[in-house]
Amino acid sequence: MELSQEIQVLAQEFAGCRKIPAAMGDRNRQHLILEMLGMGRCEGVRVGEIAARTHLSRPTVSHHLRILREAGIVRVRREGTRNYYCFDAAGEGMASLLRMLTHAAEVMSRLPSREGEEEESE
Repeated sequence: MELSQEIQVLAQEFAGCRKIPAAMGDRNRQHLILEMLGMGRCEGVRVGEIAARTHLSRPTVSHHLRILREAGIVRVRREGTRNYYCFDAAGEGMASLLRMLTHAAEVMSRLPSREGEEEESE
């Protein structure tokens, strides 16, 4: 595949997973993700449990979880009126991001290098 075609494919891949970096780029959501990981429970956690471990209110935690869910990072499991949030590691969101990053790295590695030249300072 020609470089211009690969760049077009990468552009489509970027567009397909745009929500993930945006969702993970927020410091509050990063904190929330780390706290959920620290809980170590794959069956899911409730909003109140997350709020108790963070400096965030329950409505704010719900807001951030919605964004993470829409990005494909977390999913919700409902039991009656209770919602349990857990990571969607098997979901397409993270897999598409990893594929895009791997593809981008492959394309970058095939670009001609300019070894021996000093890096330009900004």
